[in-house]
Amino acid sequence: MINDRFLRACRREPVDCTPVWFMRQAGRYMAEYRSLRAKHSMLELCKTPELAAQVTLQPIDRFPLDAAIIFADILLPLEPMGLSLEFAEGEGPVIHNPVRNQADVDRLKIIDGGELEYVAEAIRQARLALNGRVPLIGFAGAPFTLASYAIEGGSSRNYLLTKQMMYGEPKTWHQLMDKFARVITGYLRRQIKAGAQAIQLFDSWVGCLSIGDYIEYVMPHVQLIFEGLKREGVPMIHFGTGTSAMLRQMREAGGDVIGIDWRIHLDEAWSTVGHDVAVQGNLDPLALYAPLHEIERRVADILRRAGGRPGHIFNLGHGILPTTPIDHVAATIEMVHTLSQRSGT
Repeated sequence: MINDRFLRACRREPVDCTPVWFMRQAGRYMAEYRSLRAKHSMLELCKTPELAAQVTLQPIDRFPLDAAIIFADILLPLEPMGLSLEFAEGEGPVIHNPVRNQADVDRLKIIDGGELEYVAEAIRQARLALNGRVPLIGFAGAPFTLASYAIEGGSSRNYLLTKQMMYGEPKTWHQLMDKFARVITGYLRRQIKAGAQAIQLFDSWVGCLSIGDYIEYVMPHVQLIFEGLKREGVPMIHFGTGTSAMLRQMREAGGDVIGIDWRIHLDEAWSTVGHDVAVQGNLDPLALYAPLHEIERRVADILRRAGGRPGHIFNLGHGILPTTPIDHVAATIEMVHTLSQRSGT
């Protein structure tokens, strides 16, 4: 029997129980992943379709999750656009030629996604291996998050250089964001054509902005992506962290499902974005370290706030952390399914 409860929830259709998947569900908390990672660099795993498909399936083989997400990294489009990307041990991603001025923006290539064919091939192989067990999600980083990485040259605490360009050189900023928006649209379209049954746009860093800055400097570029992909006919998830204050604006920017982080109650967030869209969330990833009775209390609270309304996908408010106890992951999935079981659907 094909498990389509995730896709049904994306479309706000009734389900037998609440679907659950976790961001970063294929990753370092699993021994299977760590053994592969010991032999291959992060970029090797991403760029070798057989390995990326294998990692995608690891959590699906281990847990009764309701969706798989292709194993990749949000920064993969930066390389073919002309940026030198390295995943430095212990430091995370480093960009050796960051974007700092108009000339740097002009140099960036608008790629059509063909340069990332290895991701499309990983999707084809993962779909084949999944054999209909669960749907497969494709994804990309959103323009603001990619632009911030490109400008800062890596992770940042205060996004100083990013905001300096935004405020001081708005024309340059919008050109950069437009390039990213066009690249992301093409990249996600290719993922859908390769077999991704839903897509998620990750705007992991956008919570550092005020609502006014989001509307002025980010929203038009995100709207371009969602508008450009509407005709593809797959559910689109719009996710950000630290975004409680701008959920209404994110909804306006686009997406069939709005991702909710743990800083706001789910029912309050759903009322804010409107009940005519689905929502995804919103357990704190660190709650997975709590005793099982405390995890169950929190899972039950989130489900209670969802109120049995069609259109809730259970997830974390961000990704699973590498030291998360694996038995707590298994227990949480079981709790979601058991506590949300419905009859007559």
